[in-house]
Amino acid sequence: MKYDVAVVGAGFSAIAATINLLRLLPASSRIAVVGDDPGFGRGTAYRSEFYQHRLNVPAARMSIYPDQPEDFLDWLAEAGREVGGGDFASRSDFGLYLRDRLAALLRDRANRPRVDFIKSRAIGCVDISPSTTLIRLVDNEEVAACHTILCLGVGTAPLPVPADAIAASIRTKIVDNPWRLGWLTHVRRDDRICMLGSGLTMVDQVLALRARGHRGTVDVLSRRGLVPHPHLDQPTPPVAPQLPDTTQLSALLQAIRREVRQGTPWRSVLDGLRPQTQRLWQQLSVAQKGRFLRHALAWWTVHRHRLAPDVGREFQTLIDDGTVKVHAGYLQRIEASGAGALVTYRSRGSAEMNRIGADWIVNCTGMERAGIRHSPLLQTMAQRGLLQGDPLGLGVVVDDRAHLVAADGRVHPHIFAVGALTAGRFWEITAVPDIRVQAQAVASEIAQAVSIGAAA
Repeated sequence: MKYDVAVVGAGFSAIAATINLLRLLPASSRIAVVGDDPGFGRGTAYRSEFYQHRLNVPAARMSIYPDQPEDFLDWLAEAGREVGGGDFASRSDFGLYLRDRLAALLRDRANRPRVDFIKSRAIGCVDISPSTTLIRLVDNEEVAACHTILCLGVGTAPLPVPADAIAASIRTKIVDNPWRLGWLTHVRRDDRICMLGSGLTMVDQVLALRARGHRGTVDVLSRRGLVPHPHLDQPTPPVAPQLPDTTQLSALLQAIRREVRQGTPWRSVLDGLRPQTQRLWQQLSVAQKGRFLRHALAWWTVHRHRLAPDVGREFQTLIDDGTVKVHAGYLQRIEASGAGALVTYRSRGSAEMNRIGADWIVNCTGMERAGIRHSPLLQTMAQRGLLQGDPLGLGVVVDDRAHLVAADGRVHPHIFAVGALTAGRFWEITAVPDIRVQAQAVASEIAQAVSIGAAA
């Protein structure tokens, strides 16, 4: 069977694309959704059952539908959740909301396209013609589609140290993917924990440990020792900063800092900057973008991606009482030490070597930059010249409408990428408010093409 659209992936980008296709495509259309994750649409972020794992965007901005901004709030009310528009709902509730909205569309069999959920993994692209993309699956089956949407997200970042710097005997004490929450059941009350990485993933794992009864110390190691800032209980309104007419990163940063020094709350400045972020990113040269990633990204991340206010307070209490200790430095090696491990790092700004003793080492470096190495399909397509990786490792090259661009510069008019894979082009494209708009735009373009083809 040849499908009108194949959606490849199983995370939030995939469910956003699928929901929009169900709403926009003619009922005579056929959709294939290819993914091997049993929790379709919930992905890593929205599967956690811990209430402490909260969204970091207020509920009023989390509707799956850009044209129905109150939809998530409506669902929360229907589900009996006492969550206001400015509150931060649990990630689990958001995952349930996505499941329910998809299920409601699927129940309307008479007025929606046919959808086949194919539980498999795409490993290769057999052929791309002007009218068909043929995708090979891991079980040697193939899926043919007129339009394809790549929603493959990103993989978990590896530990920032060569494999030979990690003693083989303590591999069982290293948690490579903390979102596989089964590891928490093996942690004893007083075990020493070393978290590698200090972002949102680390905070989530610390609070999950506390919820499970862990009362030992937690050492946190990252290159700069920065932790996320919280949202305010009473948020300040966005203020668009006055920016110079330049594409020089240093001048833009100076303008933002000047705005804050003059008294505008920094949260207001960053929130006011957001509508301009994609345009500003696209105006920067590759060299300027590289400078940002090397020197400013860590500061951008902790200011831009904030914690829910009460989560921020709970985490700060753990820092204040010494339960959580944050270190700035560069991981050098991980060795065995008795029944545990010894983490050696070089302190930031010096040659001094320090050590942290731990019973568990948890990889909280987060998700890798949206490269292609986590996906056999993307790797195969790159080897065949069917796509080109972003020069800074931020996904794949796409045009301004999210069409995939081949190695020779040709635009694939019927192949799209949605979500983090397009970060090289759009930068701000990993959060729900941005992805839902992109998914709707891609689905609208495909629906128009399918309708024209059906009429012809």
